[in-house]
Amino acid sequence: MSKNKKRTFGVVGLGNFGSSVAKDLQRFGNHVIGIDISEARVAALADTLSQAMIVDARDDAALRDAGFGDCDTAVVAMGSDLEASILSAMNLKLVGVQTVWAKATTKTHHRILKKLGVDRIVHPEVEIGQHIAQILNNPLMRDYVSLGNGYHVVNFRIPDSLEGRSLSELPHGKSYNLRCIGVMRGTEFIGQDGAECSLQRDDLLLLLGQRKDLHSFAASL
Repeated sequence: MSKNKKRTFGVVGLGNFGSSVAKDLQRFGNHVIGIDISEARVAALADTLSQAMIVDARDDAALRDAGFGDCDTAVVAMGSDLEASILSAMNLKLVGVQTVWAKATTKTHHRILKKLGVDRIVHPEVEIGQHIAQILNNPLMRDYVSLGNGYHVVNFRIPDSLEGRSLSELPHGKSYNLRCIGVMRGTEFIGQDGAECSLQRDDLLLLLGQRKDLHSFAASL
């Protein structure tokens, strides 16, 4: 398969979450089919998505007619209507969608979707809330990415106490079991482990490690 082959995505539910997913997938150059039972929501994306249609995903025949059988991946983006979410996930599997993601709002909802064979279940509000709390908890943390198994990549803003020091002087490796990926200065990548890079204000230090070690290092700064 060509790496540049356009993929086809289906998004069920065009509320705030669903419309954001659909618009970004379209922006990345994919073919996106978005459906909702709300005429206003569909109309708002009619000129943005490859296809935007008024379709009730609880009807598997309607999903087939809308082209979801040709989708590589589909996202069930509504969470408040439990029945509609469950039936939509079931029908997406029924019409042959290979990979189905779904939004869940409760633990019960999550368990039901998992039993239905949904490939990935997301809790957007919870995940964003946790992400924001982590950043608010440490003023030096600009952002982070979870890699799974407890490992994260974090970018720290250089505090005044570290200005002028080199990467080789920092205790991240021996004392905190962290790996320095490098330093970002604006849009330029300028350092890595062992490099004699003199740190400056507004530099971002990119570190890889486990959460407890990252927190300990941040607390020491």
